Amino acid sequence: MAGSRPLRADAVRNRTKILAAAREQITLHGPDVPMDAIAEAAGVAVGTLYRHFPTKTDLVGAVIAEHSETITVDIEAAAARVADGSHAMAEITRIAERTIEAAARDRSVKAAAQTLGAAHWTERQEQRFRAATERIIAAAVADGDLRPDVTVDDFLMLVLTAPTDQEPAVRSRWLALFLAGFTARAGREAEGG
Repeated sequence: MAGSRPLRADAVRNRTKILAAAREQITLHGPDVPMDAIAEAAGVAVGTLYRHFPTKTDLVGAVIAEHSETITVDIEAAAARVADGSHAMAEITRIAERTIEAAARDRSVKAAAQTLGAAHWTERQEQRFRAATERIIAAAVADGDLRPDVTVDDFLMLVLTAPTDQEPAVRSRWLALFLAGFTARAGREAEGG
C-alpha cells in the first residue's frame, strides 16, 4: 500500500494476517487460490485485502519480499558471526540448509511468483545479500576451506537449483555433494594437485 502516512495499528494487523494467510493458502492450494479464499482465511473482508494488495501479483510480491528479507537478514547475521570468529564454512553450510528448507516449504509461493511475474528481491535486498555473502566467502577462502573462484552467483545457483520437491534426506545429500564442489580440496583435485 503506497502512501506517505504510516499505517494504523489495525491496518498493520490486517496486512500481517493477509500475508500469513496468503503464504498458507498458496502453499496449500497453489498459485490459483482465489483472493476471496485468502481474505476468508485472514479473517478480513475482500475489500480490505484489495485495499492492501490491488492484485494477486502485488500480494504474492509482498509475500516473496517478506521471505527475501528473512533470507537477507539471516545472511547478514551469519556474516556478523563470521566477523566475530565463527567458522565461515560452517556458516555457509547452515545458511544453505536453512534457505533450501525454507524454499522447500514455500514451493507453491515461489511458483506463484514465477507465474505472476512477482519480483523475488528488491534491488536493496540483493545488494545487502551480495555484500554479506561476499564477506563470508572471503573469510572461507582465507581459512583455506573454499575455492577462491567461488562467487555469490554460485551460491545463488545452489539455492535456485536445489531439489526442493524431494524428501529432506535427498535435499541433504544433494547439498553435501554441491558444497563439496565448493571446497578448496575439490578445487585442488580438479587442477590435478
